[in-house]
Formats: sequence, C-alpha cells, structure tokens
Amino acid sequence: MGKHLSLFERRRRRVRTALRSKSGGRLRLSVHRSGRHIYAQVIDDQAGRTLVAASSLEKGFEGTGATVDAAAAVGKTLAERARAAGIAAVVFDRGGFLFHGRVKALADAAREGGLEF
Repeated sequence: MGKHLSLFERRRRRVRTALRSKSGGRLRLSVHRSGRHIYAQVIDDQAGRTLVAASSLEKGFEGTGATVDAAAAVGKTLAERARAAGIAAVVFDRGGFLFHGRVKALADAAREGGLEF
C-alpha cells in the first residue's frame, strides 16, 4: 500500500483484498454512499456483470437518500430483487466506508430480506 493514498483508499484496498481471499467465488454485494444517496449492487466478478441493483435515486423512492431509513429501504429492495433472481448468498463489500450508520442499516435490512453474508 502506497504512502500517498488516502485513508479511504487504503481501507478500500484492504477490504477488497480480504474479500478476494474469502469469497470463494461468491457474488459480491457492493455498497456506495454519497452525501445525498446510497447505492447497492450484486456483482458477479467472474463474468464482470451487475446482476441486481438498487439505489435511493430510483423512481418511486420517497424521501432523501441520506438517512439510515433510506439505506434500510434500499437494502430491503435489493434483497427482494436478489431473491427473485435466485441469489441467496453474497459477500459484503463495504468499500472504504466504515461499517456504521447507513452502511450498517443497508446490510442489516439485506440480511432481514433473506440475503446471507
């Protein structure tokens, strides 16, 4: 890891490296949060394709995407779509984001929705 990388980038690389070694070929649930929205997608890294996605930017989404409640709604929506697509188990990729607040709310809602990680 280079010494000129931001803390975020160092965390992101560390998380991604750990995921590669532990994933065992499972699909990856990737999360990104910005100041206004939150995004999540299930990715097949071997095929290089996004299989299922959900975000707070979608039509019909009520309220702002910058809250814990919004993140939970996105997690629930993603879990429903994943189960409909026959996806049951994933590995959780938080990127460089800390597992706290909106990221944790999304993960908890996805677990409650039936995703296993």
